[in-house]
Amino acid sequence: MKIARREDIRHYIEAKGEVTLLELQEMFPDCSMMTLRRDLINLEEQGLVKRTRGGAVSIDRLGGVIDGRYSQRVMDHTSAKMEIARKAIELIDFSCSLYIDSGSTTMFFAKQLPDLHCSILTSGVNTALELTKNPKHSVTLLGGHLNHNTLSCGGAQAIEYLNTVNVDTAIMATSGFSLENGFTSGSYTDCEVKRAVISRARRTIMLLDNSKIDRSLPTTFARLPDIQVVVTDIKPADEIIAACNAAGVDLVY
Repeated sequence: MKIARREDIRHYIEAKGEVTLLELQEMFPDCSMMTLRRDLINLEEQGLVKRTRGGAVSIDRLGGVIDGRYSQRVMDHTSAKMEIARKAIELIDFSCSLYIDSGSTTMFFAKQLPDLHCSILTSGVNTALELTKNPKHSVTLLGGHLNHNTLSCGGAQAIEYLNTVNVDTAIMATSGFSLENGFTSGSYTDCEVKRAVISRARRTIMLLDNSKIDRSLPTTFARLPDIQVVVTDIKPADEIIAACNAAGVDLVY
């Protein structure tokens, strides 16, 4: 019943472009406002809608805005991301299997990878396309539901697949990091994938440009003891260095 109702809500939003909670209450009079709000939260976590004050709008309506935001992220702090990518590549054993996270920093990592025989799994659609430019790479796209905002694959299908694979080295990205909240992201679905990857990886390398430090987003997917290496572009504050040392994390800057 719940799944069918959420499908009906999704189709209605796709057809109309938007919906309000009051409209939903009229459509589903037996459901409480809290239940309908949870339905919208679930659809947003799947990347199917974007919640607004009192309702939700179709992702397609926001498509142009979202594409612009992604393009802007790629252009932000370009030199720092290129430097981080260069440092991270020096840490890679190319005889191993790699997981490359979605994100603008990991995209720079993918761009700089040498054309060597390497087995690579990625959740990033753009990253997968970039990797195919090197014919020696064996590239697998994670699959699952596509998040229009991050251009990454996630959801139950992606998690199920990740539970069947082993990863030697995971190259991960984060939207924010603080000592209080750890590594954070704005997408719960993306965080689920990140957690699953880190749990399967023998070694996790986190790419972190200085603009992400002391920034927290809604969902934590990892903390310092969960990873092995942090690569950043400048020397971090003394308290972060101390925290990395205490957690046994190698810090590269």
